[in-house]
Parts: sequence; structure tokens; C-alpha cells
Amino acid sequence: MSEANTYLDMELLRFSTAGSVDDGKSTLIGRLLYDSKSIFEDQYEAIEQTSKKKGEEHVNLALLTDGLRSEREQGITIDVAYRYFATPKRKFIIADTPGHIQYTRNMVTGASTSNLSIILIDARKGIIEQTHRHTFIASLLGIPHVVFCINKMDLVDYDEAVFERIKKETEAFASKLDVKDVHFIPISALKGDNVVNRSENMPWYKGSTLLYLLENIHIGSDHNHIDCRFPVQYVVRPQKEEFHDYRGYAGRIAGGVFKAGDKVVALPSGFSSSIKSIDTFDGEIEEAFAPMSVTLTLEDEIDISRGDMIVRENNQPTVSQDIDLMICWMSNKPLQERGKYAIKHTSADARCVVKEVRYKMDINTLHRLEDEKEIGMNDIGRVSIRTTKPLFFDSYKRNRITGSVILIDEATHETVGAGMIL
Repeated sequence: MSEANTYLDMELLRFSTAGSVDDGKSTLIGRLLYDSKSIFEDQYEAIEQTSKKKGEEHVNLALLTDGLRSEREQGITIDVAYRYFATPKRKFIIADTPGHIQYTRNMVTGASTSNLSIILIDARKGIIEQTHRHTFIASLLGIPHVVFCINKMDLVDYDEAVFERIKKETEAFASKLDVKDVHFIPISALKGDNVVNRSENMPWYKGSTLLYLLENIHIGSDHNHIDCRFPVQYVVRPQKEEFHDYRGYAGRIAGGVFKAGDKVVALPSGFSSSIKSIDTFDGEIEEAFAPMSVTLTLEDEIDISRGDMIVRENNQPTVSQDIDLMICWMSNKPLQERGKYAIKHTSADARCVVKEVRYKMDINTLHRLEDEKEIGMNDIGRVSIRTTKPLFFDSYKRNRITGSVILIDEATHETVGAGMIL
């Protein structure tokens, strides 16, 4: 039992891969899974047979993640593929995101919850437009750690000068963006150099392998542990004799550390109270922090419902109906100025109107196109909206959970935009 508990308590790292078409994202993930012994024999045999049928020299490890038939036929990734694996040190969820420009929205979806982004660069081509695009999106989404994998080093004779040149160019571009923790690794996903095992072909590279970096990178401080934010998802009233007067507020902590006895305020009412207890499935605990899911009980009877937020008295979020966003548009129908949409923010639902489109972003040059007001599918732009009721939010840079919203088309109920609050 203790072994199972240890496994459940292991830290989870979510990471996404990005890169241009044919840069080897799926092959890299296949190599990670295969070399870290995270796939079954029959899975390997199946892709071995498929590779032979196609007349390929090597076992095509990309087939482990490209699940759609059209992906396998074209040899590209179209939708986000999620893969799960674990090593003795950590659990991992991988989002393999597509490289094409027309799938920017899929990349945003896959990367939005990631702690780390792996951006692949083909050693023969160096930095291209897509590298700029993916680095910008990683920066926009506030991904704390970015790893540039210079792939296909086997095709440039494992030349150190090629790696150093690409590294220098990438550093120059990344320095213009808000990317905090950057790493560079020369790899060959096909041959397995520096993915799980150290490369004998590149003795000049003294850094860590990709898996070692993924296992050991520090992600504990990726969450905001300063600003206490608890969006209420559900009010727990068991209505049983033994819990006759129990009233708890269940939700997932979006930031900060909550302790029993802390003075708190409920928004939007502004009534204050103290935390009586913090309850979990395994019993009562003394303190809880992001991203734990808990139930809080308070000393006083306050009217709190889903969509409200419990915060500290002296540290409160912005409360407003007027919000400025960077938005990634995901719908075939362009964003309408004066258009009305449903909006979701943490556990709160509201409606909003787009007051103004400020500018569209040219993702490749980082220029603001202030004359272009039409934001179509896969475009990113800055807009200001007004909501039907006040939302309690922080800037996305400060807190990725309380700083993000999604816009929904009220007629079709499809998610049309993902917004980062400025």
C-alpha cells in the first residue's frame, strides 16, 4: 500500500511539445516513452509492423502519438495528443501539439496548463517563423520553463558550431519576450541522442539529457503561493443527522496558502469570517495551498454560492466589469466588435460584450497591427470587454488561473476564444 501511496504523491509535470511540421515532435515523444520503458511490448510490436509495411528503415516511434488516421497517412500531427507516463521520480502528462499555423488554437489548448514547453528546432533549418510563433505563445501563456531541443543533430554530423549558432539566435529572440527559465539541448530523437541516454556522438555537450531535466526541474514555485484565491465550485450540505449543521465550500485553490484560523473575506458580498476547518477526502488538514482541492468551513454563516471567491482581508483581487484581454481566437466566425458572448472565469459564469478591438498581433514579428481590427481563427489580439457582473481577477502574469477566461458562443455553445487578462 505504501508503494501505491508514494506513486499517488509523486509530483506531476505537465509539458507540451511544439515545433514546425516534420521537426520530430512525435518521434521525440515516442523516443521518450520507448527509452524510459513506458510502453508495452505489444505496442512496440504493432508500430514495428506498421513501419515495415510502409517500407521504413527504422521503427517509426512517431506512430505512438499520432493516433488519427489522417495523421498517420500524412505523417503529421493535427490535433493535440495527450500521453501519460511515469518514471520513479515523477509523473508526466505530455501534450503533443501540431506545428501548422492553422492549428495555433490547438497549440494554445495543449500548452495552457503546461509547466514546461519543449520547442523543437530542426538543426538543418535553424530558427524559422514557427519558432518565433511558438516561443511567443509560450511567453504569452506564461509557461515558466522553456526547453529548446535542437533536433536532427545526426543530419549535421553532430556539429557543435551548428548548435551554438542556433542557440545564440534563439537567445536573442527569447530575450525580447517574458520567458524566465530557458534551456538548450542538442538531440537526435530518431537515434536517441541526449533524450533519455547521454549521447556518445556529442562529447562536447556537458549539460543534462532531456529526461533528466524533466525529472529534476523545480516546479514547486510555479504556482502563486502569495495571493490567496479560492473560487467556490460547490456548497456542501450533507443533510444527514451526524452532519446536521455542516456547510462547507468546495473548490480548487487557485493561489496562496490557507490555514485554519485565517481571517478571510467572501466576494462579492465583502462579509468577513475565519476559516474553521479545511476538510479533504482523507480528513481534516491544518493548511492547504494551490492546486489542492479542499472544502473550507467558516466560523460564521455567510451567504456564499458557486462563482463566489474566498480571499484574504488584506490581499484582494481586482473586482471589475471592464477587462482588457489578449485573446486567441478559435472559431471560424471572426470576433465581432460589439459582439455578445458568454464568459467563464474560474467557477463564475457571466455574459460580456466586446467593447473594442485594440490591435491584432503579428506573431512572427511581434508588431502590433493597430489598423487591423478583424480577429479571425488562430489570430491573437488585444480586446477590451465589459461583463454583466463584476469578476474577481488578477493579471494572467500573476496568476494563470484567476487571470484566464474563455468566451463561448451562446448560440452554438462552442468555445470561441481563450483570453489572458492584462
